[in-house]
Amino acid sequence: MRIGASLQTRLALALGLSVTLLWLAAAAVTAHRLGGQMEEVFDDGLKATAQRILPIARHDLREDHQGSDATDYDDNGEDDDGDGRIGREARYGEDVSFIVRDQNGQVLLGSKGADASSFPPFTKRGFLRTATHQLYYDTSFDGNLTIAVAEPLDHRTELSRKMLLGLVLPLIVVIPLSLLAIYLAVRRSLRPVRALRQELANRGAQDLSPVTDSGLPTELLPISAGVNQLLDRLTAAFHAERAFAANAAHELRTPVAGAIAQAQRIRSETKEKLTSQRATEIETTLKRLMRISEKLMQLARAEGGRLQSDEPSDLRTVLEMVLQDFARAGEARVLLALPTAPVLSMLDPDAVGILCRNLIENALKHGAQHGSVEVSLEPGGLLTVANDGPNLPADAMDRLIRRFERGTGKIGGTGLGLAIVTAIADRVGADVKIVSPRPVKNEGVQVEIKLPVVDC
Repeated sequence: MRIGASLQTRLALALGLSVTLLWLAAAAVTAHRLGGQMEEVFDDGLKATAQRILPIARHDLREDHQGSDATDYDDNGEDDDGDGRIGREARYGEDVSFIVRDQNGQVLLGSKGADASSFPPFTKRGFLRTATHQLYYDTSFDGNLTIAVAEPLDHRTELSRKMLLGLVLPLIVVIPLSLLAIYLAVRRSLRPVRALRQELANRGAQDLSPVTDSGLPTELLPISAGVNQLLDRLTAAFHAERAFAANAAHELRTPVAGAIAQAQRIRSETKEKLTSQRATEIETTLKRLMRISEKLMQLARAEGGRLQSDEPSDLRTVLEMVLQDFARAGEARVLLALPTAPVLSMLDPDAVGILCRNLIENALKHGAQHGSVEVSLEPGGLLTVANDGPNLPADAMDRLIRRFERGTGKIGGTGLGLAIVTAIADRVGADVKIVSPRPVKNEGVQVEIKLPVVDC
């Protein structure tokens, strides 16, 4: 299925991409704002840590100075006696490191593992960022002590990464679920479109009734109205065509019958051989015109008439009446095989008679000269008409059901017989199947039609 040809796919992709981009944009903006806010939180925490540690460190230094004046501190804040003061001061914090300097820049106190090289000399109170740390400097009230608190940038980066993961991971689940929800919503919204398409696709070739617009959304009502208008115009055109064919055929019957009578009279009264021969040719042509007019009337009824009956009728009775007509016309080559049980159908008996009569006429005309025509009806409604004529090529089977199409033989015909049969079969929902050669024999043509029946 091409993407450009599917409205459902195009809507789902457009909405899905829009929602995905909105989610990603919202996540990016949120991450950016959270990053700035986290920097402020980290800086506030660093400042609070310095303000909390400085009074404690000042108090500890005063107590130690009073207790032992002889203690000297080296540049790393370690005492000469090696009593591990820096290790003891690790209680001030683990995520950050700090050092305390005097006015001369000498390190008096520091956290465990604090590297003095990571603390640039104090210049002014406030924040300072190096390549590896974020620092905050502060001084005591008397200005004698300066504290520098440092936090590794790697620590902040790790926390930011965890924050971003916490923001992105839910999107990995939310975005696919959103796309699925959008697809299902679009598919559900387009259900009336599929229903309308299915209704039109399931219609028969002769069904030109209006499309039902109940349940259609407002956007589809103009389409439904346009389709109904087109169907109305087609119905009117077909009715006009069928009425013209029926009226023309009906109007031709009387003058053609009169012309046939005149030709017969001329043939009987004239003594000239040439005139009699021409009168015979005229009579033959007029009779063929009469047959064509009758077939046109049958075709008009098959395409536009009522083919259903209010009460079921026995198809066996219809076939027996058709064969009686052929018997009265002197045609004794038709063999009929009927089931013992009734075969009931809601089809109009006249329509079934027209169908059977055309099938038998075609079988007689195009069969062997002295061959028989076998007509059978099965309890399930399968009607079969077969002859012993020549085999048909594969391409001729589909061609023969067209109007005014005749076989390749020299026997004349109107070319409407199978077209009438096909028109009736299409309207009643039956299929016409032409088989050549016959399944049991190596020659002949067999036509099968499954007529709709009802249970007895």
